[in-house]
Amino acid sequence: MQTNDQSADAPLERNTQKTYPAPEIVSELEFLFALRRDIHAHPELAYEETRTADLVTARLSEWGLAVHRGLGKTGVVGVVKAGHSDRAIALRADMDALPIQEQNRFAHVSKIPGKMHACGHDGHTAMLLAAAQYLASHRHFDGSVYLIFQPAEEGGGGADAMIKDGLFRRFPIQQVFGMHNWPGLAAGQFAVSPGPVMAAFDTFRIVIKGRGCHAAMPHLGLDPVPVAAQMILAFQTILTRNVPPLEAGVLSVTTVHVGDAKNVIADDCELTGTLRTFSDEVMEVMHDRIRQIARHTCLAHSMECDVEFTKGYPATINHEQQSSLSRKVMAGIVGEQNVLEQQPTMGAEDFAFMLRELPGSYCFIGNGDGDHRHQHHGTGPCTLHNASYDFNDDVLALGATYWVRLVEAVLAKDETR
Repeated sequence: MQTNDQSADAPLERNTQKTYPAPEIVSELEFLFALRRDIHAHPELAYEETRTADLVTARLSEWGLAVHRGLGKTGVVGVVKAGHSDRAIALRADMDALPIQEQNRFAHVSKIPGKMHACGHDGHTAMLLAAAQYLASHRHFDGSVYLIFQPAEEGGGGADAMIKDGLFRRFPIQQVFGMHNWPGLAAGQFAVSPGPVMAAFDTFRIVIKGRGCHAAMPHLGLDPVPVAAQMILAFQTILTRNVPPLEAGVLSVTTVHVGDAKNVIADDCELTGTLRTFSDEVMEVMHDRIRQIARHTCLAHSMECDVEFTKGYPATINHEQQSSLSRKVMAGIVGEQNVLEQQPTMGAEDFAFMLRELPGSYCFIGNGDGDHRHQHHGTGPCTLHNASYDFNDDVLALGATYWVRLVEAVLAKDETR
């Protein structure tokens, strides 16, 4: 079997000398705009993406592609093949929205109260559909392309769910690629780099077990509040005193729940929060030290506690060769000066599960600074997970063109035959 790694570099000169944006994709822009805005207006949360999956399936079927449903509950995989090569890659887009009340007022505003495409997954889905339409009608490649429309990226682990449902067993994928829009990065630019680009995250829950009493007689009880305060402050020493200074990590206590009345010392106090790092070793240090600090702080005040950790996503770590390939394809579209180094972020991304299974890369495509929102948008910034966010339709053609050129580079036809 010939692998993609062995042939990735040779065809790039031939395949990246294309006009951007691809004229055939530009001719479909009105359709793409309408499609993206329709998805935006009908957001669906994790594992509820039935309407979106139906829309994706209808379009893929209309273009003559084989469609597989039900992986990760609401996931969809489209398959487009050309030639006779056994080489195969996958392109992934996420479909789910967020539980946010949208503040925009334009025509395609969310029609579902409390739900919103505030992370641009509507645009990701539209870009991959645009690439699917082009690939289905042109097929200037030799091999198989698997188009992954994934549910539940926003905390639901949809990538892991699709893998557990047999994504990589059922389909002979050899490399996998993902892309996310990035506000603040100019429209017309990309960013990609090898190595860690998004952090792993875990969550924790601590219940401090005190003994309630009247607030006027605190000596008769065991007050969990000052214990929680000491614990929160002590946690901040974990990264500054137990982790090497050049290692990255974030420990955030995000909720404190205690009591119901002003004049009552509560029985219990609950703390929750998140841990983020690029390193498994640092994550383990944070786990261990949280347990020790929580236990011994409670013991010092004659109390006990329960400490629970929940695994989130692993770190998103790009592979060297696939990142280099992505960069070359991007440069052939927008020029070297518009392909930037990808600055790692402490945000998390469940595409990490796919990159643990197969070589690949995860890149950013610029979404601009919000100037594309000409009128009737909310007063907040156009940043991810913000109620005033909207995907920049001006980059739909660019994202689709990148997907197409990437396929044509990785699965280049052998023109010497």
